[in-house]
Amino acid sequence: MPDRPDTTSEDTPMDTRFDMFGNELALRFAKRFANAGQVIHSSTLPKSTQELVSLRASQINGCGWCIDMHTKEATADGESPVRLNLVAAWREATVFTEAEQAALALAEEGTRLADAHPGVSDETWAQVREHYDDDQIAALVALVALINAANRLAVIAHQRGGSYEPGMFAAALA
Repeated sequence: MPDRPDTTSEDTPMDTRFDMFGNELALRFAKRFANAGQVIHSSTLPKSTQELVSLRASQINGCGWCIDMHTKEATADGESPVRLNLVAAWREATVFTEAEQAALALAEEGTRLADAHPGVSDETWAQVREHYDDDQIAALVALVALINAANRLAVIAHQRGGSYEPGMFAAALA
């Protein structure tokens, strides 16, 4: 199916509303936001888990820019297309480890707070504790919070997916 542009109620294409990299204040914020992400990226939480979690939260939040970015970054890091294609249906897939499943469950429950979800269940938390050490859990919790904030920034500004190239975000903030 061909790409369909986002549309307004009048069915006209929506452009990016605001260039977060073209405004001095927004760029200063983005650099600090990215620095917070560096703490997570340099943690012992596996990079593949970080990308899977970011992708799943972005899917739930409907953030095309972040879905595009995390899919392409994961691919550049060697993630398989099969696993990336199955993230949205991870419970019905055989390609994720128990640790990854625990992280994906945490991502979903932590992302769906506004959907009258009771938060992260004790069962999910126990699964996370079983597979990750304290530093990895700190990184995982921070990652879920950070990707949800990034999704909101991009969705509000109508930052659309499709044009991202691996490394582009890091280069824009350098």
